Amino acid sequence: MSNFEDSLAVPKPEENFFLPQHVIENLERIKILAKRHPVNILVTGKQGCGKSTMVRQFAARNNRPIAVFQIGILSEPGQLFGEHRLKDGETYYQKFLFPQAIQTPGCVIHLEEINRPENPKALNMMFSVLSEDRKVWMDELGLINVADEVVFFATLNEGEEFVGTEMLDAALRDRFYVTMLDYLPPEVETNVLHLKTGIDEADALTIVNISNKLRNNTQEPIVVSTRHSLMIAEMVAVGSSTKDAFINSLQLSRDIIESVLLSLHVELGMTDKGRGNHYQTY
Repeated sequence: MSNFEDSLAVPKPEENFFLPQHVIENLERIKILAKRHPVNILVTGKQGCGKSTMVRQFAARNNRPIAVFQIGILSEPGQLFGEHRLKDGETYYQKFLFPQAIQTPGCVIHLEEINRPENPKALNMMFSVLSEDRKVWMDELGLINVADEVVFFATLNEGEEFVGTEMLDAALRDRFYVTMLDYLPPEVETNVLHLKTGIDEADALTIVNISNKLRNNTQEPIVVSTRHSLMIAEMVAVGSSTKDAFINSLQLSRDIIESVLLSLHVELGMTDKGRGNHYQTY
């Protein structure tokens, strides 16, 4: 990247993004802790439930620049910092964005898919950056100190269904506070679909009810992320039937969707009012 400053812009806030009240309160505590020293947060949870969006929203709400790094491309230690290159028959060291970002006061560092490096040893240099010392020495760059109020967010998906992921090293995981996200409660997800896509609330509720029926299938649950439900709502907003939107977005057979629709016609009160978490926009 030729212009690091442009890469460290403050992101625009996301409209109609909802989080549990306790997560919002914890993010406020993280902001206070960061005034004392850099802080690390590991964000876990279902795929497509807003982990990356939460990180961007934290940066936007607090007027902080953000830098996002794809850990999945790393194959050797130090690769985030830079690499040796060849030009006109001579080698030189190309410095990357990462050392600039961690030396920028208040920067939000997003380590995306931290458990998906090509080589687990590629994360070895992160131990020093995330430790209490917050510094690392590199022969090519000298001593690099993490700047004041920097916040590291690492996101991951865990489970056998995620090909290419690794168990996160216990010593590395120990350096993080942990925040877990889950599917939105039905009434909140319904509101999100309505606000973000413009479909009416009845259609939004139908999409949420079908999604939860698929998610909660005890024999063969089907993952329907919030990202997926938004995609389905967008299809409905431009004229698709709910049935076709599910089929085209999730690659489901018509038999499965028709079975779910039939059971919903039989059952009443599908909206789950029982979750005790209060949600609000963040």
